[in-house]
This record gives sequence, structure tokens and C-alpha cells, in this order.
Amino acid sequence: MRAHEAGALHGDIGVRGPAWLRPPADVNALVPQLWPRNVMRGGDGVLAVAGLGVRDIAAEFGTPVYVLDEDDLRSRARDFRAAFDGVDVYYAGKAFLCRAVVRMIAEEGLHLDVCTGGELATALSAGMPPERIGFHGNNKSVTELSRALDAGVGRIILDSFDEIGRLTALARERGVRPRVMIRVTVGVEAHTHEFIATAHEDQKFGFSLAGGAAAEAAFRVLDEGVLELRGLHSHIGSQIFDASGFEVSARRVLGLQAQIRDARGVELPELDLGGGFGIAYTTQDDPAAPQDLAKRLRRIVEAECAAERLAVPHLSIEPGRAVVGPAVFTLYEVGTVKDVDGIRTYVSVDGGMSDNIRTALYDASYSATLASRASAAEPLLARVVGKHCESGDIVVKDEFLPADVQPGDLVAVPGTGAYCRSMASNYNHVPRPPVVAVRDGQARLIVRRETEEDLLALDVG
Repeated sequence: MRAHEAGALHGDIGVRGPAWLRPPADVNALVPQLWPRNVMRGGDGVLAVAGLGVRDIAAEFGTPVYVLDEDDLRSRARDFRAAFDGVDVYYAGKAFLCRAVVRMIAEEGLHLDVCTGGELATALSAGMPPERIGFHGNNKSVTELSRALDAGVGRIILDSFDEIGRLTALARERGVRPRVMIRVTVGVEAHTHEFIATAHEDQKFGFSLAGGAAAEAAFRVLDEGVLELRGLHSHIGSQIFDASGFEVSARRVLGLQAQIRDARGVELPELDLGGGFGIAYTTQDDPAAPQDLAKRLRRIVEAECAAERLAVPHLSIEPGRAVVGPAVFTLYEVGTVKDVDGIRTYVSVDGGMSDNIRTALYDASYSATLASRASAAEPLLARVVGKHCESGDIVVKDEFLPADVQPGDLVAVPGTGAYCRSMASNYNHVPRPPVVAVRDGQARLIVRRETEEDLLALDVG
């Protein structure tokens, strides 16, 4: 269901749920691909992560709380590094960034992509080597670019002619030669939601390939001679399961690489294919393993380079969601259970769109499970909703929970590591939840819960 601006009565209603959602044979069973690798249900029926029960987590840290399976995140980072051997793997920090996560991905050998001054400050404060940082963004300010140059970031991805001029002037002033890439919009619209498909022409990111802006940008950087042009960058969207989009993108961007070679006699040494690799939010999602992705992307690039008589460039990719997304679940406490005239059962929890805006913003689908106990009750098709003053405040649109779900129960929603805490807000003056990392049965706070005092401290009126 898509929330209607005029209210819930104007939206689609019904109790059948989506066609792909089937009543489970066991309402207590977990679907493994949806959960962090160290999550399981104990003999007492309580969900546990790395041996620590969610009741204990809730008792110590409160709810709602984002729970990160640290070994799961680290293993996913290692999986990408191993699968893409010889390729620079940049963790896309916009998915979720804090100093503890920066240290984790640095220790596992990944690079880091940032797109604002705040993300750059977080990366540097956590000790990420600046040469392993890439700086994205469609409107980088003079202050942000200056900080990147002064820190010595490894590469800056150029996104506009204004930025080329801005960075060129700053580099001249400092007598430095920063490494840059040109972000190319290649006209490929990934099979994804309209709002998160970023490579079609009518959008704010990058230089258009079809209109000739991408070639002009590359020529301008090369002719000016101040910035070191390392290569081209293409990102076609998010939550992608079909590699065909990458094939078309690689063909077009390598065609531009050949055009640059023919016009200026320069064969650029690098190529970034972006990220956007999908994860499983529900049973309808079937993401590819990093090993399969690596084989397919290498094969695509090698074939297109051969066709253009280009040397295979040094590759880089930018997974974010695929590393952190599955490693986190959000734990809520149920406050009310409301049957609305046999139309639908609403299970209201103590969070909502302030800690997960994706359902309202992208019409995203999630799963959920009763986490604090097992149940012998029949499955009940329910909608998990938040506490905010919006009819569209939906966390999980449709899910089978036990029919005896009740106030005080804990409900866990998997797949919330990416774009949940990073896009969280204080809507209705609700403080943002903490992030807790669990490893070997021990929990540690890595982002503390906001308090009402925090909110009031910003209010200087």
C-alpha cells in the first residue's frame, strides 16, 4: 500500500496482503536470508544475536534500538574484498556511518566513500587513512572541497562544471594535483523504484553522456592540466538484482573512454562501476552473492574493453547496503494491537517513520517477527505501524505475526542497517534510537540514544 495524502481511508485496503506473502507453516521460524548470520531463536523462544537475547538488549538499552551483528558486517566486508580481489571496494558511507563502523570496514581492508563534509569528518575522526577515501556529492561546497584537499583524500568524483572550476582554483592555490573521476550518467534506468534510480538523464547527478557533457568535462580536466583525471564513474541505481543494467552501463562508459583516447591520446587507468547491489528485505528478494557479482562484472568489463581495444582499467565498486543492510535489525516494543472492523490488524510499536522512513518514502517492504517469545497461536496478517501522527507511518506493510501478539511483546524487523539510522529524523520530536553492536555475546553502545535534553539543547529560542 502507498500512503495517501488525504489519509488512510483513501488508500488501498484489504487483508489479503501481497501475492508473494504466504502464511508460514511455523510463525516462529526465521527466514535465514533476511537476518544477520548470528541471529537465531533460542530454546526459550527468544531471539538472540551472537548469543545475546533481545530481552537483555531491550532491558539494557531500551527500545527502539538498532542491533548490529558485528561479525556479520565484518564477514560481508570480507566477502566483497575476497570476491573482488584486485578491485578497490569502497564502502558507501551514506548507507550508515559512525566511527565504529568506519573502524570495522577499515580493519577489513575496505575503502570508504563519503558525500558530505560531515561524513568526511566522521571518517577522519575514526582514523580512516585519507588516501582510502573517495568524495562524492552533486554540490560540494568550497569548504568541503578545501577540507578534502587539505586532508589528502584519495579521489574526488566530479559532478558538475561548476565543481571542476571550483576544485581547479582550490588546487592551484594549494599547489596540489588531486586525483579525480568524472561521474557519467549513462542513460540506464535500473529496475528499481523511480526515486532511487540515478543513471537516467533527467536527474541531478553527474554529466550526461548522450548530450556530450561527460566528454566535455573530461576534455576540460585534461586540457586544464591541474587535476589528475584517473577515470570515469558510473552508478545506475540502488537495490539492483539484474546485472544487465551494469552491462549496458559498462558498454556506454567504456565507449566514452575510447572516445577520450581517440581525441586526446589518453587511456584513463581506472573505472568505477558504482554500487546499488540489492539485499533481501522479504522472501521475494533474491540477491546475488559477491562472488557471482564479481564474475559477471569482470566478464562484462573485459568483453567491452576487448570490443573497444582498451586495456582493462583498474576497477572499483561501492557497496553500502549490501555490507551493512543485512547486518542490522531494529527491535521495537509493541504498545497497542488494534483490529479495525475485520479490515486489518494494526500492531503499533514505539518507533516508526522517524527511525525507518523507507516504507513511507520508497514504498519499501520489510519483514518482522515476534522476538521476545515463541507462540503457538495461528498466524495473523498484520501491519506494523509507528507512533507518529501520520497515517503513512508504516514500518512493515504486511506480515504474519502470531495472533496472540500483545502489548509488551518485542518485535524485530530485519534488514534495517542501510538508510534507516542514516535517514532518521526527530519528527514529532521523537529522539533517534541508539545503535548497539553485538559480538561474542557482548553488547556495546556505538551510537547513543538521543534524549529530550539533546533536542532542547538545539532550541535556543
